Amino acid sequence: MDLPVWTDAKLGTMKRAALWLVGVIGEGNVFTKEDVKEAFPGVSQADRRVRDLRDHGWQIDTNREDASLGQHEQRFVKQGAPVWEPGKGTRPGTSISQTRRREVLARDGHFCRSCGIAPGEIYAGTYESAQLDIARRVVRQRGGRETVELVIECNRCRVGGRGTAVDLGSMLASIDTLGGIERRLLATWIDQDHREFSKVERLWAEYRTLPEESRASIRTALEAGN
Repeated sequence: MDLPVWTDAKLGTMKRAALWLVGVIGEGNVFTKEDVKEAFPGVSQADRRVRDLRDHGWQIDTNREDASLGQHEQRFVKQGAPVWEPGKGTRPGTSISQTRRREVLARDGHFCRSCGIAPGEIYAGTYESAQLDIARRVVRQRGGRETVELVIECNRCRVGGRGTAVDLGSMLASIDTLGGIERRLLATWIDQDHREFSKVERLWAEYRTLPEESRASIRTALEAGN
């Protein structure tokens, strides 16, 4: 099926921007705000409409997510929903007011819910500081119905979590199988919104992030101690 022509002004700016990215820029390639202005002369907030595509599953990275990019560069990483098709370009409630943003930040404790880092904190082993933002998480409820919920994530975790869904129904089913002690323990962690991890658990989490060569070194060290 042939795609609509991106220069067709009747489509609306966001749909035209999506078609421009697909047909002119191409996945994996870099563009700038000036490129957007040149492609859409006289169109107000064209760059904003490009950013709006992220709410439809499009991955468009800036130097916050990709350190190789310049300050004014963006990379079209992956196409999301074909917003130019009927019914695919609208999503109710996609804009987040500043009041709602503050509410979500306060509710989530002003730290990334995925990794726990605080705003401005430096990622371990780097000189990069964390920035927090609102992420929309698809949550699959019991019965299969999907909802979109807001959560605070840092720039690293937000990029890595795009396109993923949480199966709340499966989690609730797992809770039903817990014994009394396990349920009380989990309830305590949730009530405190904090859990201390053991040394072994921290080592396991760090091990999972290592390249294969380093993982092999860990396995060798453990075998040598047996």
